[in-house]
Amino acid sequence: MKYLLAIIAGVLLSLHSYAQVQGSVIDAQTGEVLSGVNIQLLHHSKGCKTDAQGRYTITGNSGDTVQVSYVGYQSQKIALPAGIISLHPSPASLNEFVVTSSRDKQLRTDAPIAISRISTQEMRDTKATTLDQLLNKVSGVYMVPLQNEQHTMAIRQPIGYKSLFLYLEDGIPIRTTGDFNHNALIEINMAALRTIEVVRGPASSLYGSEAVGGAVNFITAAPSLNPTGRVQAEITDRGYKRADFNVSNTFNKVGLTMGGYYANQSHGYMDHSDYHKFAFTLRGDYQISEHTKWINSATLIDYYTDQIGGLDSAHFFGKNYTNFQTFSYRKVNAFRYRSTVEHDWNDLNHTTFTAFFRSSSIKQNPFYYITDSKTDALKASGQINNDSFKSYGLIVQHKKEFAWQDASIIAGVSMDYSPAGYIANYIDVDKNAAGYYIHYTRTDSVLTNYNVKLLNTAAYVQGTMSLAHGLKLVAAVRYDRMDYNFENHLSATSYTGAASEKNNFNAFTPKLGLTYDLGHSRGVYANYSVGFAPPNITELYTGVKVPTLKPATYNNYEVGGWLGFAKDKGYVDVSVYEMKGTNEIVSVRQSDGTYLNQNAGHTTHRGVEWNVRYAPVTSIQLRVSGQYADHFFNNYTEKGVSYAGNQMNGAPHVITNCEVTFKPAFFKGFRLGAEWQHISKYFMDPKNTKIYNGYDLLNIRTGYAWKSFECWINCRNAADVVYATTAEKTAYSTSYYPGQKRTFDFGVAYIFK
Repeated sequence: MKYLLAIIAGVLLSLHSYAQVQGSVIDAQTGEVLSGVNIQLLHHSKGCKTDAQGRYTITGNSGDTVQVSYVGYQSQKIALPAGIISLHPSPASLNEFVVTSSRDKQLRTDAPIAISRISTQEMRDTKATTLDQLLNKVSGVYMVPLQNEQHTMAIRQPIGYKSLFLYLEDGIPIRTTGDFNHNALIEINMAALRTIEVVRGPASSLYGSEAVGGAVNFITAAPSLNPTGRVQAEITDRGYKRADFNVSNTFNKVGLTMGGYYANQSHGYMDHSDYHKFAFTLRGDYQISEHTKWINSATLIDYYTDQIGGLDSAHFFGKNYTNFQTFSYRKVNAFRYRSTVEHDWNDLNHTTFTAFFRSSSIKQNPFYYITDSKTDALKASGQINNDSFKSYGLIVQHKKEFAWQDASIIAGVSMDYSPAGYIANYIDVDKNAAGYYIHYTRTDSVLTNYNVKLLNTAAYVQGTMSLAHGLKLVAAVRYDRMDYNFENHLSATSYTGAASEKNNFNAFTPKLGLTYDLGHSRGVYANYSVGFAPPNITELYTGVKVPTLKPATYNNYEVGGWLGFAKDKGYVDVSVYEMKGTNEIVSVRQSDGTYLNQNAGHTTHRGVEWNVRYAPVTSIQLRVSGQYADHFFNNYTEKGVSYAGNQMNGAPHVITNCEVTFKPAFFKGFRLGAEWQHISKYFMDPKNTKIYNGYDLLNIRTGYAWKSFECWINCRNAADVVYATTAEKTAYSTSYYPGQKRTFDFGVAYIFK
């Protein structure tokens, strides 16, 4: 009888311990839930995946060990019941999920393009005060800092100011097509970001015009599963102060996160170089059901800066940073809102519907429009202008997967209606005998006053399928139509005297790519893609009597590959490309100091890009990124002079960025990093008569985190070298844009969990 009782008791105990265990999986850095995580009982066939809310349910005994794994994260073995499991991103992961390459989550090694990702960890270790400190870590990218978050970009292109790059936030352009601004990233809230993805080369087949040199997608942080918060403050020895905050939590099915920062610069090493910026983002995610999520996000930007222009040779090399400008400024007010519904019809069908609104205004008294009088050495002229628009848009996309050949199709349509306006008033400018612009007087003379109703309609489709084991084909095509309804409110004799008219530009932009996974973390890819850039409305109409500009088109041919090594402690990826441009738009300086836009005939851009990451031990991480490139004119004539065969101005052959980070195990929470950036020499003018020798910068970063506290010290330009972020020469002047002097940044933060 006692044996029977013992058997019954054992059965009851086993039934009690063998039960369903529930929990969640989150990102250890951001607190966001992770869906699709594999949870497998060791030595058993039972397993599961986390759902859209990061939850899992698995049947097992208390004390059983499960293996938790997810692409791009370090695997863990943990005993049940596990509750909330925190996964840490891999420090040198070859394969990870990206979204920009296909408008949907995709393995990096399945994308036949050059794409890089700046992780949350990199962003936290860098403690960047401007985006160039992050983006310049990416191979083939040179984001040119122009002080106070102002910038321009060079990705597979020379340093320039044209609409050849597309800037996205969560896959949506932050500005409307046709109203490009090279300072567009002023409108990004750095405190709201989770990761940044950079596509190098044309991405027009999915994103449309302007995605020629590349596309940069800023991905915002989703709400965390549990309450989290962070406040931080920093200050530099050059008059910069900044405060950031983030709070996030999920309440049952509703997750909320908000974050922002206020930055202020005063009394810098250059006079008339103050600025301030306020940025704020609020995001809410509502998990309506297991299959449906509703995401709403809004961002507000309020920005003001004094504008500083370039220095002449005497001031630059003499280390005289006195600003020639004393009243120029730029003021930006921007608001963006998007509402996205994501729905899974079943395991093979997924639809997203996004509605968005934008409002942007850029008011400025720009230094680059100031021109000297030919008759009075103490007089000049300029303008105060306002470029503004509002956008109303829709994007509808559906993804269909097939059991046959691992095939899938993504198809979508989009519409962006953006009424825009531009007005400029003439100002009378006074100079002193030393050549400084000291005062201006407003006048009632109107130089420019027009409205443009911009309408961009598009349809796109991309298909993927496996041709053989390890071999995948990707084919895509997009059709864009841009309608410009131009209404000029001034006469034909005005500075902007073009007649009211309607213009339209349209294009088919295809892409064809192959990836071949050789196994053992090795693979190659090849692609052909087309980029398309219509004239910007300010290029087409401002200061023009008869609009004549044509769209620019680019044909890109590219091969590349990737290789993991040292038991996946490191990886290498390489891209080789050649891009042919037709009707590329360039600015030509006129005798009065103004610029005229014109098409440049034919150009060629070719190069090799590399990215190496290696963690020989867990405490040391190495990164080497760079490019070697040639950019030259095939057929271009300016004022009767042919530049065929000349190097394009502002085109350094070599751009490299290398970094080593030390996080000793014996001193947990401490980090020390050193970064070297190299820009090689380049021609300053299309005639190739003058060279700027480039520069080398050393940046040092150190920090310490203990419990909920963190502190750091960054030193930018540690060697205090004199350098120009960009330099140019025309027939009338030579200009150097001064780079940051040695700067120490001190910061502290507190994290709530």
